[in-house]
Amino acid sequence: MYRIPRVELYAALLLTLLASTSVFARTAATESVTLSELSVAGSAAPSAETRFPPSAQAASLTVPTVEQARADLQRTPGGVALVPDTAFKNRPAQTLKDVLDFVPGVIVQPRFGSDARLSIRGSGLSRNYGNRGINVFQDGIPINTSDGLVDFFEIDPTAYRYVEVFRGANALRFGANALGGAINLVTPTGRDVFPFDARIDAGSFGYLKGQAATGGVSGPFDYFLTLSADRFDGFREHSDGNSVRGNANFGYQFSPDAETRFYVNANTINQRIPGEVTRQSALTNPRAANPVWVQQDQQRNIDSVRLANKTTLRFDETTVDFGVFTVQRRVDHPIYEYLDYTVQDYGGFVRATDDRIVGGFRNRLVVGVNVDNGTIDYRQFVNLNGAVKGPLTFSTLDRSENMSAYAENSFFVLPNVALVGGGFFLHATRDRKDRFLTDGNQSGRSTYDIAKPKFGVLWDVDPTWQVYGNVSGSAEAPTFDANSFATVATSNLRAQTATTYEVGTRGARPDLTWDLSLYRSEIRNELQCLTTSIFSPCSIVNADRTVHQGVEAGLGLAFLKSLATLEDRVWFNAAYTYNDFHFVRDALYGDNRLPGVPTHYLRAEVLYRHPSGFYAGPNVEWSPQAYFADNANSLTVPSYALLNLRIGFDQGSAWSGYLEARNLLDRRYISSVAIAGVANVASEIFNPGTGRAVYGGLRYRW
Repeated sequence: MYRIPRVELYAALLLTLLASTSVFARTAATESVTLSELSVAGSAAPSAETRFPPSAQAASLTVPTVEQARADLQRTPGGVALVPDTAFKNRPAQTLKDVLDFVPGVIVQPRFGSDARLSIRGSGLSRNYGNRGINVFQDGIPINTSDGLVDFFEIDPTAYRYVEVFRGANALRFGANALGGAINLVTPTGRDVFPFDARIDAGSFGYLKGQAATGGVSGPFDYFLTLSADRFDGFREHSDGNSVRGNANFGYQFSPDAETRFYVNANTINQRIPGEVTRQSALTNPRAANPVWVQQDQQRNIDSVRLANKTTLRFDETTVDFGVFTVQRRVDHPIYEYLDYTVQDYGGFVRATDDRIVGGFRNRLVVGVNVDNGTIDYRQFVNLNGAVKGPLTFSTLDRSENMSAYAENSFFVLPNVALVGGGFFLHATRDRKDRFLTDGNQSGRSTYDIAKPKFGVLWDVDPTWQVYGNVSGSAEAPTFDANSFATVATSNLRAQTATTYEVGTRGARPDLTWDLSLYRSEIRNELQCLTTSIFSPCSIVNADRTVHQGVEAGLGLAFLKSLATLEDRVWFNAAYTYNDFHFVRDALYGDNRLPGVPTHYLRAEVLYRHPSGFYAGPNVEWSPQAYFADNANSLTVPSYALLNLRIGFDQGSAWSGYLEARNLLDRRYISSVAIAGVANVASEIFNPGTGRAVYGGLRYRW
């Protein structure tokens, strides 16, 4: 499979750095443990998340701790969630599904390997390759390409300290403006990691993954490095792949009020694609690949390097964050034709947060500007079968420019009630230069200028219970579709805009947590990516008016206590999502339901937890009602229910391990569908779900 040695060199360099720093890290760990043990003397035994603090140094300014991040999220008058690494690192963690499965409102549908379709509140609902409608950040710095698309191949769940989820129009603090909101993946720093952390995971269908990390503090300097590598044969034929992913950051604290941090991320991913099949094939012979995909040896191979800097300055009541980033990405992608393109993105941001007393009232103001620009140097060739590049058929140079400015002000009319107002302005251009004129000149340029407001209220009923509501706008300029199969010209497409109304509550009591949001989004010009045939995977169109509305509900309840000890618990955890998405008097589809995701979706588990670190229990994934595969509502995806089981041990330090069985009953089901305008039983648009699988892993930290 295709590979670029340059990125392998970056991975080797990261591995060398891991090895070369381990002696220093071990020495630092000995000193840190002593300080930490003194600092907690006489207190109750810490949880697994805090039992082995690596350092008594001051926390990072550029990267909030889990506790700080959770407190920041609770200032948002809308649906948000924080997932700490303790919730997903004792799992195979192949895709974002393993991270976000128990976040209500988030639907992750695996396709193959580490690829998945992710939708929040119906974002990017019709896409079956790439993802749109969600702003994804790593440490607050964009991962999306500058035209808005985002792939999940380069995301390594084992690299993150926690993940923040902002559902819908609740990510204004990042300047995010997409319908689905934002996801922020936060890597550790040398100030909150073990000096050495290694793990190995193995399981069904040839899955094997190894990961190692190190970090430490030396005076004002801290560092974190992690490297992972995996390989898999895949559940389906022609779905094998491998990857190497490296992440590192280096911070320097000039003073207690000034810190800068540099980030390096390098990836090489090689993945064969089994292709979509008919519904009958998906349900009766789920391991089979589409024979056309096999004949053409369809693949998606990515090599990328990402460099970024973030600096934080604190001036009394005001904190300023600013930074820059650049991404170089090469994609070698033989599919129905042979796609070969290079992405070069760059940009910067500045954000100021001012929290002070004004006229006797607390006031918190966040303002910022983001710039995200880039080019796609794109070429398309005949695929002579077997992933052999033939004559050139298409060539463009695509340029995207995006500037967004935003502000959000929270004014506390009472000590526990804040009125929130704000908004954003987006200026975006999409410029295409056609370099292959045999089929006509498809050059063009479009400009989008969009402003949207936000109003909300946040009521802290008591220190552990909140009620909120908001009315917020969102806007998305069309993408180039990195694969560019595309529409005749991007300039023919209109920007998608929406107004979302939301109310909800969240809170925690001893042995009880809850998270409930109800929302309605009224959308104009929804961007749909409709599958037409295997030789034209997607045509992008604007729907006229659509509505996305639903319920997002999360619950954690300890319903049995003190079975073996005073502190053990049996927890019931559930995340339920109700999706009611439909057209509004559409000329073609009337008031039909929008296809692509289940109307009802439930993830639930019963989990026994012992204070020693032992845990075990079953869980289910349930889509109880068939949903549509096309706009015409003529073909459905059947309902399904999966039974899973996990068992493990984790005290928060030294050895930990897990064993996880998925789809224990080996049910045949469809995990995702490529949306069509009108589909029939012969339409090859379905991806089968994975059959029975068992995974296990061991982790060691010191």
